[in-house]
Amino acid sequence: MYWGAPGEDNTEVTLRAAFDRARTARISYVVVASTTGKTAMAAAEIAAENPDIKVTVVTHHAGFKSPGHQEMATDVVERLKAAGINVLTTTHLFANVERAVVNKFGGLYVGGVISETLRMFGQGTKVCVEIATMALDAGLIPHGVEVIAVAGSGRGADTALILKPAHANEFFNTEILEVVCKPRKVRR
Repeated sequence: MYWGAPGEDNTEVTLRAAFDRARTARISYVVVASTTGKTAMAAAEIAAENPDIKVTVVTHHAGFKSPGHQEMATDVVERLKAAGINVLTTTHLFANVERAVVNKFGGLYVGGVISETLRMFGQGTKVCVEIATMALDAGLIPHGVEVIAVAGSGRGADTALILKPAHANEFFNTEILEVVCKPRKVRR
């Protein structure tokens, strides 16, 4: 499925499509990007209808927006955990210490080049690959299995991919197997 434009208006349909595809493909793991928890809570509602599917939510790392600030409220994290959903808050795969070097001294860094390359398929595609790798590295999804990753272009969700992520130290072994849905227009 292709959406006419990226954005949060696609969230409900994207999440439903991801969980429907997980069921039909017998995929047991769904990884969802969420900043404030709005998309995560919508995923939690759908996950409650699909008890055989394990959900991991990946948030922005603390300090992403401003030093020391965590964008997802503690009460939202607690509600997600109470619903049986893993919540991962950690350094972003493509926004690690290399970005600090670029911010201070300029130039390019490998994670930035990879990010921009994946963004040619859309911001959601880049985030799907990133969060699946982060969840794998954190031990929240098993190695060597297909998962569905759900992400968006700013707020909400507009992209869902089936992929088999590799650990960060073997990143280029990642396989993007299927596009469940994404915006046809990738730039706003």
